[in-house]
Amino acid sequence: MAKMWAGRFKKELNKEVNDFNSSISFDGVMFESDIIGSIAHATMLGKQGIISLDDSKLICKTLTEILDDIKNEKLELDLEAEDIHMFVEAELTKRIGEVGKRLHTSRSRNDQVALDIRMHLRKEADETMHLLLKLIEVIVKLAKNNKETIMPGYTHLQRAQPITFANHLLAYAFMLKRDYDRFMDAFHRMNYSPLGSCALAGTTYPIDRETTAEMLGFYGPTENSLDGVSDRDFCCELASTASISMMHLSRFSEEIILWCSWEFKFIDLDDAYSTGSSIMPQKKNPDICELVRGKTGRVYGDLMTLLTMLKGLPLAYNKDMQEDKEAIFDAFKTLKQCLSIFTPMLDTIKVNKNNMRNAAAKGFINATDLADYLVKNGMAFRDAYKISGSIVSYCIENNKVLEDLSLEEYKKYSELFNEDVYDAINLEKCTFKRNSYGASAIESVEKQIEIIEEFLNSISE
Repeated sequence: MAKMWAGRFKKELNKEVNDFNSSISFDGVMFESDIIGSIAHATMLGKQGIISLDDSKLICKTLTEILDDIKNEKLELDLEAEDIHMFVEAELTKRIGEVGKRLHTSRSRNDQVALDIRMHLRKEADETMHLLLKLIEVIVKLAKNNKETIMPGYTHLQRAQPITFANHLLAYAFMLKRDYDRFMDAFHRMNYSPLGSCALAGTTYPIDRETTAEMLGFYGPTENSLDGVSDRDFCCELASTASISMMHLSRFSEEIILWCSWEFKFIDLDDAYSTGSSIMPQKKNPDICELVRGKTGRVYGDLMTLLTMLKGLPLAYNKDMQEDKEAIFDAFKTLKQCLSIFTPMLDTIKVNKNNMRNAAAKGFINATDLADYLVKNGMAFRDAYKISGSIVSYCIENNKVLEDLSLEEYKKYSELFNEDVYDAINLEKCTFKRNSYGASAIESVEKQIEIIEEFLNSISE
């Protein structure tokens, strides 16, 4: 295929250089964005009298046919083409001759590429946000079924205080809600059209950038022509948000891996979302969670690729920026794949409520409530903290738990202890009396669920 820029050159491009330079193997996925953007551009050219209305209509009609042919697999992408933009233009010219060559009037590949990737990433972001909402919905459903399921809460991976499984799950719902918000924020900053920036300096033709921006669903045109073609902040923002979202999935995966181990046995994974061992028949492995955890590093790498690629580039466009696509496309592909399989896996888990409750009964996770009991009876917290710690030490030495101690044993440490101490350290009451905003009490959990459901409903309206 002859290069569109061949007029300046006397030699054909070296085959290896051509392969090294080519990007159609990965930017071919943007064919729809490229063609729709070109239709808007051709429409504007005709409206402004830059090309005739007849030529504009023929170009738009033929581009639509090309789009349909690609979608219906009647037309295959030519991997010998330099990129998707040149492939579409060459196919257009092949079909309608000289008229097709008018399409690129008052446009450069620089603003064309910048336009296509913004349009493509809008779609990627929208699909990812939809998947985030699906996972949040599953978390809310699980939380509703586990508002009274008591489990140990951890710090330093040591049993710390009693919480409900619902409260623990909802922590991830709020993380994912923030991920959704970050994608939306990035979308708002990205949604401006660079078309008309041309190579870097704009054009002498009487183009109408506002019209093309509106036709393509942008808020408006980018304000600066150099920035329009060289800006890839949105790629970095989206990759950063994808990385944070993967980090959240990785943390959740790590907990699920622990919870379904024999040492915890808080949950069981459905057979459809587990794998076995090639040699140990008893094994049931949480491979999905392990892969999500592993793939998180891959998305981090995509973000570092983008940041490193951009850090030394002078304005405006440089070929280095071709490296943006593989990285950001991979980040979205990986995140969407992880969300798509993580959600049904979580939706099918079996919660072992008794095992959670039994684990919460051990480890002295009501020791803080014991200290609070003394504080409510007039003792300073630091003194109460010390006494509670001494009682825990006594229990460990004597193989007891706080509930096993007699009132006489308690009174050895303070006369403030009375019969109501047993009510104060009751595991259920320790959990459900924590009714501060955002805590584990049923009413607090229900408020959290209400907040998340209001968010979900606001999206669907």
